[in-house]
Amino acid sequence: MRESSKESSDDTNSQPSQHSSNEIENSFIQNQNSLTSSSNLVHEGIIAGKRIAKISVVTLLAIGIVEIVTGYLSGSVVATADGIDSISDAMISFIVLLGLRIAHKPADKKFHFGYHKVESFTALIAAIGMIVIGVVIFYNSYQSFIHPHEIKEPILVMIVLASAGAISLHRAFQMRKIANKYNLLSLKTDARNSIKDGSASVIGFFSILIATQFGFLQMDAIGGMIIAGYIFSVSFISLKRSSLILVDSWQNPELTDMIKKIISEEFSKEAVEVRNVLLRSSGMVDQAEIHIELSRNEPLSDIEMLSLGMEMAIRAKVSSLEKVIIIPHSASDILDKSTTPTKTNMPRYIKWRQSASRFNRNRQKTKENKT
Repeated sequence: MRESSKESSDDTNSQPSQHSSNEIENSFIQNQNSLTSSSNLVHEGIIAGKRIAKISVVTLLAIGIVEIVTGYLSGSVVATADGIDSISDAMISFIVLLGLRIAHKPADKKFHFGYHKVESFTALIAAIGMIVIGVVIFYNSYQSFIHPHEIKEPILVMIVLASAGAISLHRAFQMRKIANKYNLLSLKTDARNSIKDGSASVIGFFSILIATQFGFLQMDAIGGMIIAGYIFSVSFISLKRSSLILVDSWQNPELTDMIKKIISEEFSKEAVEVRNVLLRSSGMVDQAEIHIELSRNEPLSDIEMLSLGMEMAIRAKVSSLEKVIIIPHSASDILDKSTTPTKTNMPRYIKWRQSASRFNRNRQKTKENKT
């Protein structure tokens, strides 16, 4: 009878361990699926971004060449300025394309967190390039303002500018849609640049119209100055945003409060308190490091379960977070207590380690297959 009672007791003790192990393994699988889904979204965004950037390079280059030739033949400063602006935008789109290619590379020994910030760096370079082009256009326009001259073939110039504006704006709105969908900072910069390019062509159209129909020849030069000013405003916004990301500045305090609220509401029954929420952006994706405080001493497997639950709860409501790291801390009143596995929780601890090993092996195989 004693042996039977003992066996029954052992079975009863092993059932919670087995149940806990299965829960942990299921949580690992769900978390892995979440990571894969996030990675696939980034991959899809980069492919779409590269495709639209290629189209942008070819389109802008063709428009720029036609506008420069038209400006040379007609003597129009605004047409030439808009042509130079279009070619510079083509170069910027090319830089963005290179940045997206590099940003797609997986993490390695040199860049442990991946190459995502390269995309923000290319946005910074693009913004600096825009400022240089703006200075050149403003200088040439100012010289033409001082020494105005008559415009030849104004109808042809207006047709070219109107066509260029329509094509640029159509492509720009397509690009902005993709950039907003996948949160691609460099592509957002390129989209704003392209909207600026299309708007500049419209400004050029009306500048030529006023200069030829009302005899105000300086309007051609004024149109070029307006284009330069537009370039400065767009480039300043891009320069500011990309710089802040590169220095790990976080500009969305509402998300910090939202994460704290998710943990407090969905884990109100747990003896846990949020110490700190640290967020950083790499342009395309965001990362979170959340420090929590546990007010009671719990087995490592239970802490792991709690961390995974928090991670999945946060991911479900904040899709932009590529990586969520939960770091548990012991409260001051239990720091001196031992946390080594005891005889009662040893089977569960061993099961958890086995589940973790399987998860790591599966994740490594997934990375190798992607490579």
